[in-house]
Amino acid sequence: MVEVKKGETVVSVGTRKGLFLFHSRDRKRWHQRGPYFEGETIRHAILDPRDGKTLYAGVTSEHWGTVVMRSKNFGGKWVHGEEGPRFSKESGISVTRIWQIQPGADDDLYVGVEPAGLFRSDDRGETWRSVDGLNYRSDRKAWQPGGGGLCLHSILPYPDDGKRMLVAISAAGVFGTNDGGTTWRSMNGGIRKYSEDAVFLDNVAESCPHKLVRDTRDPSIVYMQNHTGVYRRKRGDAAWTAIEKGLSSTFGFPMAAHPHKAETLYAVPLEGDFNRVSPGGAMAVYRTTNGGQRWARLHRGLPQKNAWFTVLRDAMRTDDADPAGVYVGTTTGQLYHSRNEGDSWQLLADHLPQVQSVEAGTVGGR
Repeated sequence: MVEVKKGETVVSVGTRKGLFLFHSRDRKRWHQRGPYFEGETIRHAILDPRDGKTLYAGVTSEHWGTVVMRSKNFGGKWVHGEEGPRFSKESGISVTRIWQIQPGADDDLYVGVEPAGLFRSDDRGETWRSVDGLNYRSDRKAWQPGGGGLCLHSILPYPDDGKRMLVAISAAGVFGTNDGGTTWRSMNGGIRKYSEDAVFLDNVAESCPHKLVRDTRDPSIVYMQNHTGVYRRKRGDAAWTAIEKGLSSTFGFPMAAHPHKAETLYAVPLEGDFNRVSPGGAMAVYRTTNGGQRWARLHRGLPQKNAWFTVLRDAMRTDDADPAGVYVGTTTGQLYHSRNEGDSWQLLADHLPQVQSVEAGTVGGR
């Protein structure tokens, strides 16, 4: 097995049948590790950017349930903590999947789970405690699952401020805290809701966010791919603003922010809720460089015929190189990557199990 060296790019790919790792010094020649946790569903796995060596994987096992595994030697050995994230016995709620793993603003770690819940670890995944202010809200009984379940799939800590955080839940909406998770406010104003009579309504009490990302240069700006459109919101705004001009469709799942450039992010539109595939069977990634005022279609090197692909909510990420790399995985097992910020694409891996998530990091940290 080829050694993983400092400075290399590591791409972790969670699939329906295990975790795959790809690493490269130049992002041209790639080496594969794994699969790890063969036959098990990995919804999300990350290389911790704080040390650039610890991998965390959220494993959903038919035999052992849900557990957060970690490795400090790139899959050579995996261990788990004393306990996984668990709701209180009194709640009657049981964790069925781990959807998101996210380092916090401080020396902490968060996971988002299904049924929707947020848990925090202060010892790098050894033990977990419930963020009760969110998990046991009085309106929890009114939360409704999206097509993928009632899942907390996006966790956005505010850089350098451990008290501020945003989370997104399908299909309960976006919630924010300014006091470290003691209290949470609903942040769904301005989002259209698709009602039973096919009418779009504004300022609904709930919505179905598909993915939430923060602007890298200005963390007060957040972008969202929602079931009913693509939106932008800045701290202090009363509501979300639609940013859809130039997209082939307002429906999709993933979003990814550029690691260095302000107001630059990526989206992958799908035909729609009725047919969740690449529009016209032509795969493309869209990029905006001005916060969603305009979008450009990027397709050089991507299949443009009979590519009936689906890209799930966590299956697109950027690395932190310059120029930035972009990585996209499909439910049919293709992993595409770009070394030039999306201008052109190559196939990094094929015939993988259904891709659930893609993350990219640098060995040795930032």
